Amino acid sequence: MALDDLLKQEAIIPALKANSKKQLLQELAARAEAVTGIPEREIFDVVLQRERLGSTGVGNGIAIPHGKLPKLDHIAGVFARLQHPVNFDALDDQPVDLAFLLLAPEGAGADHLKALSRVARLLRDQELTRKLRASDSDSAIYAFLNSDPDSSAA
Repeated sequence: MALDDLLKQEAIIPALKANSKKQLLQELAARAEAVTGIPEREIFDVVLQRERLGSTGVGNGIAIPHGKLPKLDHIAGVFARLQHPVNFDALDDQPVDLAFLLLAPEGAGADHLKALSRVARLLRDQELTRKLRASDSDSAIYAFLNSDPDSSAA
């Protein structure tokens, strides 16, 4: 299932330098501000609040931090490939090197869950994650994320 409706090429960070989970979340929030127009601090606070409920590190080096924002009018994503993995308190205790920030309007309800499920399903594809980890080009990463062969079956 392609993600082009919620992830734009300018929302991809192909070689993010972060030394900690907090710094990773701050960098994702900064890029999300550029994409959504919502202040970085508001995005960071919402995502950090969600992380306090439990880590969004889903395993295999992948994290899907997410949150809902009252001023947002559409679901939006930011993807980052880290230059060096960071500890993220993931379910499998593995450090994270691929992160997909997902932001939704406060009233998104089921649409937020569908988008979260779509991202999680896509990032479970080991061949895709291998390609993402091997690329340092935002255009290549964008193409990989939007070329899921199962998208026509959805």
